Amino acid sequence: MHTHPTTPGQGLVLSLFDLTGNMVKPWASAGYRTLCIDQQRDGTDIRSWLPPRTNYRIVFAFPPCTDVAVSGAKHFRDKGLAGLASAIELLERARDICEWAEAPWMIENPISTFSSYWRQPDYIFNPCDYTFFEPTDNYTKKTCIWAGNGFVMPEPNPDLSLGEPDDRIHKAPPGPGRSNFRSATPMGFARAVFAANTGYGQ
Repeated sequence: MHTHPTTPGQGLVLSLFDLTGNMVKPWASAGYRTLCIDQQRDGTDIRSWLPPRTNYRIVFAFPPCTDVAVSGAKHFRDKGLAGLASAIELLERARDICEWAEAPWMIENPISTFSSYWRQPDYIFNPCDYTFFEPTDNYTKKTCIWAGNGFVMPEPNPDLSLGEPDDRIHKAPPGPGRSNFRSATPMGFARAVFAANTGYGQ
């Protein structure tokens, strides 16, 4: 678990399956108390984890996409049903926590079969849509957002002077760190979400 202190009364910013902590960095910098949960870092399995009873400001979730992302569809049959069942179970638990918190919430995943098993996403974006907030995010990766309870999706704000975005995600070389590299939250999007849901920086 990764936490930051806060100003009293602001509410907790919770982020599930968040290895990098990128999504909460703008909130932490503004003085919000944040809590990041990720099994790779701290061994926490949210299927048996009980979130703290507190006031929540916003909740984010990034369920594992390895067994459901359309980009890996050719491997679905080899992976079998166990991987799919686990992915759906983790998504359902994340959704339950989001709704339980009674705060604005957002669940992120790349284009995946979650749309078939749950519902169509509310929004789709690419990191390059928010290069005004972070110029180094000038790349494409079509990403879905499911949201609720008043979550505000930021309007695209690209820096067009950067030229055409690249496809670094698709060209990432094989290796043990490839999955984490591909799934890291783009900082431009994180900052844009913070601004849209707080009014800061707008």
